[in-house]
Amino acid sequence: MIYTIATLITCHNRKEKTLQCLNSLFNCELPEGYSLDIFLVDDGSSDSTTEAIKTSFREVNIIQGNGNLYWNRGMHLAWKTAAKVKDYDFYLWLNDDTFLKANAIETIFNNYKTVNNHSIICGVCHSQKSLNLTFGGYDKYTYKRIIPTGKPEICHYFNGNIVLVPKSVYKLVGNLDPVFHHSIGDFDYGLRALKKGITSYITSEIIAYCEHNDLPRWCNPNFKLRERISIFYRPLGAEPFLHFRFAKRHYNFYKAIRNLLTNHLRLFFPHKWQNK
Repeated sequence: MIYTIATLITCHNRKEKTLQCLNSLFNCELPEGYSLDIFLVDDGSSDSTTEAIKTSFREVNIIQGNGNLYWNRGMHLAWKTAAKVKDYDFYLWLNDDTFLKANAIETIFNNYKTVNNHSIICGVCHSQKSLNLTFGGYDKYTYKRIIPTGKPEICHYFNGNIVLVPKSVYKLVGNLDPVFHHSIGDFDYGLRALKKGITSYITSEIIAYCEHNDLPRWCNPNFKLRERISIFYRPLGAEPFLHFRFAKRHYNFYKAIRNLLTNHLRLFFPHKWQNK
């Protein structure tokens, strides 16, 4: 029996990183008995990303976005498209700025086999520059990132850099929620799964490189208030009302209100926030 994997990626104007990501994926050791298809949403790139992928990786299924999908809605479209093509056994999320180690896929499936097969596995990433952990899974109550210990460890929510979702989980939880534009959708998915009794785990070891993002412009004191406000409510900004919705959905109304106020305070007083 051959188990099928649909790898889901979305990108926008990061041609070199996207190509490096795909190259790392194709260089991974695929466990025996598994086959892999790739569904990539190019969300309106103007840097010839699509042409470069078609030249170097003809196996990739490219879906054109309208330039307004951003990460979460782009991944939603990739997943929706893949699910229509075939009833895949697994769905593998992969960020286009995440570069897999050669044993990444093998490790994530070995970890999957050691836990309940109705579980999600989140890959842990670190910085190539500092070797510090950058992305992975978190505890819902302490908000702290879970450290790899050599075996899969339980987490409650996770970054979407590299995540394995088996078909059984997809059938129960469904796709990412497109109400979110860019961020939060990955955290939301893990917590939605948790509510349905699904356990999520981080990988037993670091399996990929990914650098931390720069400080967002909306809370960066190096930008003037007018510039910070201009992006605050946009998909690449804080989107405070979507954060409110997320906190109300998974925590409570009071935390949602607190987050809403805190985000606005951070917008107007970024220096004090940094000092704090």
